[in-house]
Amino acid sequence: MLRNLLLCATLLLLVMAVAPVLADPIIGGCQIFPLDNAWNTDISAALVHPDSAAYIANINSNGGTNLHADFGSDPTYGIPYTTVTGTQAKRSVIFDYADESDVGPYPIPPNPPIESGSDHHILIIETTNCILYELYDASYVSSQWYVGSGAIFNLGSNALRPDGWTSADAAGLPILPGLARCDEANSGTITHALRFTVDSTQRAYIYPATHFASSITDTSYPPMGLRLRLKADYDLSGLTGQALAVAHALQTYGMILADNGSNWFISGENNPDCWNDDQLNALKDIPGTAFDVIVSPQPPSEVRVPTHNAFDTATPTLTWSRISWAVQYQIQISNQSQFPSGNATLGDTVEANALSYTALSPLANGVYYWRVRALDTTGTPSAWSAVETFSIQA
Repeated sequence: MLRNLLLCATLLLLVMAVAPVLADPIIGGCQIFPLDNAWNTDISAALVHPDSAAYIANINSNGGTNLHADFGSDPTYGIPYTTVTGTQAKRSVIFDYADESDVGPYPIPPNPPIESGSDHHILIIETTNCILYELYDASYVSSQWYVGSGAIFNLGSNALRPDGWTSADAAGLPILPGLARCDEANSGTITHALRFTVDSTQRAYIYPATHFASSITDTSYPPMGLRLRLKADYDLSGLTGQALAVAHALQTYGMILADNGSNWFISGENNPDCWNDDQLNALKDIPGTAFDVIVSPQPPSEVRVPTHNAFDTATPTLTWSRISWAVQYQIQISNQSQFPSGNATLGDTVEANALSYTALSPLANGVYYWRVRALDTTGTPSAWSAVETFSIQA
């Protein structure tokens, strides 16, 4: 008996050790991207962007000035999604923008839910392997699916679209992780950022976006990927239920600019029998001026540098991997691992296509520490990469 109990306890420990640990947001047993993904990052303590007021004023000058939930009890509102298993047969699709689309095939079930209006999105989670499939402007004609563009995302990865590529969304972002879901709102807690639109955007994008959809080069216009946060001191006493959950999410996780559309429209799932319009309508009282543009955090693991190298030259060349959204890089070299002020050499800013840096001045023999960070189109830096070492044996 004791032996059997011990065996059961051992098996239980083994199951606990190998079972995946999931955390919200979860759909169909799949965690919707890692917790350090941009969509799931808590930005309540992030710095306010120095151009925040100018961006907010620009948005307000080009359309509506108050928040609006683009979902509710109207069956034509919101963006639907569906789930399938790995046994769902996959279909080929014909793209309008094939050069920026993932070729597929796509596990489109019979009669999938398609977004109303002009965008006709189809969002599918394949729950066996936790893969997200998204299609834009989808239609089924003569036994063939025709779509504008399509994107496939591994929900266990933080990988971005290739630089300059769209997705099923104008900014090159996945749509599903930015949707407010009714079950989350009813629970009182939404643990991710929300997708939103503005009328006019800049011909630029910043992390985590990879694509622009504008010809406007005026830098006072918001770029795709811009992240906003509802001010912490904004009075929420007039909100209840679902609206209060949305507002708390906007204070904690914010919202990410993903497409051109009506000003201040935030996205949610199509679930007309669940949403409460009496509660959601209170969000319309929140003005755009209640938001700050924040300095979006960059994941520290984005920039990869090689491990220890030995150089027989006093002016070594250091290399790193490409970041899709970067327009420049900065290099820091020191003979101390903490990079103390006055003891670090900040190399010249390097253009994004360089991916290498050669020391400008000869270095003495010894061991050095170095790191690199990326800059986006606004000059906002990512976190520094992991610190690596090299030695000079000239």
